[in-house]
Amino acid sequence: MMGGVGGTDEHEVTEPVDLVWSDGRTLNPAARGWSRRPLHRANLHGGWGRTKRWDYWAILTPDLVVSMVYADVDYLGLADVWWADLEGDRQGGRGVAVPLARGIDLPDRPGTVPLRVRRRKLQLDITDDPDGVTHLAGRWQEPDGREGHLSAIVDQPPSHESLNVVIPWSDRRFQYTSKHQARRARGTLVVGDERWSFGGLAGEAWGVLDVGRGRWPFRTTWNWGGGAGPATDGRVIGLQLGGKWTVGTGFTENGVLVDGRLEKLGEELEWSYQWDDPLEPWRVTAPSGRLTLELTPRFDKHSKIEAVVLGTETHQVFGRWSGTYVSNEGETIEFADLIGFAEESRSRW
Repeated sequence: MMGGVGGTDEHEVTEPVDLVWSDGRTLNPAARGWSRRPLHRANLHGGWGRTKRWDYWAILTPDLVVSMVYADVDYLGLADVWWADLEGDRQGGRGVAVPLARGIDLPDRPGTVPLRVRRRKLQLDITDDPDGVTHLAGRWQEPDGREGHLSAIVDQPPSHESLNVVIPWSDRRFQYTSKHQARRARGTLVVGDERWSFGGLAGEAWGVLDVGRGRWPFRTTWNWGGGAGPATDGRVIGLQLGGKWTVGTGFTENGVLVDGRLEKLGEELEWSYQWDDPLEPWRVTAPSGRLTLELTPRFDKHSKIEAVVLGTETHQVFGRWSGTYVSNEGETIEFADLIGFAEESRSRW
């Protein structure tokens, strides 16, 4: 759906709602829609094998990226901390995979209980204050034996909005996603005798959150992108971009934050990039002309896992977005060098 001046004709959810009926499997028609704040309760149960739950956090800075994953994909639990020094073209971290996701538990309402992992070489904590401030903490051992430590805070001002939407492939296959962009972050990363500080007086740093709760098809391909930073006129812009996986559902995960206020875009975006040469520019445009973007990548996080029937491959690139956005009021907002990322992921899961 394209929408008019307001950006979208998609249904906006304004009250708390259960994602599925009491059977735990069938999508609740009232849940179809998008909201400015997380309002869906992902009351999923049963349907083993197709249910996917995750919280993904990232912190974006000019020269450093840090991420945390805490996920339950039914037959496997995943938890990791990852970092990349973009200037030095280095990366590291530690992850664990837990058969049948034993001990990996995610709540129906994200952020309502701490997420914790305790393993010999990885300890991870994700906790939210009552006011929504998120604390990310991790300790781990790098493959080369160095000790790693992350301590970070991601702010959530009361007026700062997010993009929350249900993507309905069918009544039994659907995904609720809550995407947060342009949340200010601060903290430190220590690896061995190296130390990075970010946010506040240490420079620009932005928190990104991707919450997923749903029932997925076996084969999926998606684009995702985001970024944040000041526009030419000083207002803070947050980008939330998606593609491929939402086509034909009547809903998108596309929007732009202007000083924390979400403007939802109902049209499918057009993505142009080279899968086999991911460090070439990535271009994203809205057919209406409201959004024109180009990402200049600096670093490609390429991951590939093959396990006979199951498998996944992703190119996630980090760099700087430049472009223009036409607001709901018809104002053209220009920006350059927003810190951000883009990815394509292909999965059999």
